[in-house]
Amino acid sequence: MGIDQRSSAGAGSSQAGAATMRAAVQHRYGPPSVLESSAVGLPLPGRGDVLVQVGAASVHPGDYFVMTGVPYVVRLAFGLRRPRHGIPGRDLAGVVAAVGKDVTALRPGDEVFGWSTAGTLAEYACVPADNLVSAPANLSVVEAAAVPTSAMTALQALRKIANVQPGQTVLVTGASGGVGSFAVQIAKAFGAEVTGVCSTRNVDLVRSLGADHVVDYTRTDFTRTEKRYAVILDNVEAQPLAAVRRVLTPTGTLIPNSGRGGRRLGPLGRIVKARVLSGFTRQQLKPFTSIGKRQDLLTLAELLTTGQVTPVIDRTYPLDEAADALRYVAAGHTRGKVVVTV
Repeated sequence: MGIDQRSSAGAGSSQAGAATMRAAVQHRYGPPSVLESSAVGLPLPGRGDVLVQVGAASVHPGDYFVMTGVPYVVRLAFGLRRPRHGIPGRDLAGVVAAVGKDVTALRPGDEVFGWSTAGTLAEYACVPADNLVSAPANLSVVEAAAVPTSAMTALQALRKIANVQPGQTVLVTGASGGVGSFAVQIAKAFGAEVTGVCSTRNVDLVRSLGADHVVDYTRTDFTRTEKRYAVILDNVEAQPLAAVRRVLTPTGTLIPNSGRGGRRLGPLGRIVKARVLSGFTRQQLKPFTSIGKRQDLLTLAELLTTGQVTPVIDRTYPLDEAADALRYVAAGHTRGKVVVTV
């Protein structure tokens, strides 16, 4: 687990050599009140890891589920009785402080963004080098931190699952949210005709993201219109599958993307139902789980650098108020992303 000595020296004795750091820590599953700001040991990078001085870390509904341990099925991956990693958070942006001996692509001082499975709501995070890429120069650290999980989810849904093509009609529900705001822009970058569904207060925002059409769900039920869509990315799942399928083309693709559901199995029931229905129709019902991939992050970096995609930031919170950030995300109806600054 040796650290490249040049890297440690480059990070400075006050950083890489420090014994502790501040972090948002939880010792049990529960509501945001289980989080406390504590001093914890500074992580040391393994041979293929990078120690990142975190500038900002975004939070999303998945972080809330992991923190609460509800639905219970998440505990199979994150710890049955208590969280395996006491520091929540997945996405981050910051500056490389030190690198492991096998890391050659990154050096201390590099500005990076990416994701970690060991917690990012802290002053430092230890991240596999493959989970990081250079942050686009035209983004602030807050904007860069907002990207990884939500934007990769949108990208993978539209490119890998739906294979969106120029001219196709694409509908995005929850178009003003974390995944939705990225999905609208990515679908437009792919040349699609995009319709976004949102509330009245977000109509102008969704239109500014490039949506060709905007449906205000407080006034219009999109499942009862005459319009048909080749691809539907449903980030809200406020309507039954049968209702959403009515506005899907005969061979269209519906991607349910929501973490809602019961306390035990969460959305698994809806996922299973979608899989079963796919066997009896030409329509493709394809729930999926986004997986962090470096190549996808590089694709996003290019879209961000060229201005085809711009993160939408709803609110920022300091690290000591990470619990409030997660509480706000859990309440729903965020406009874009919520970011914790460090």
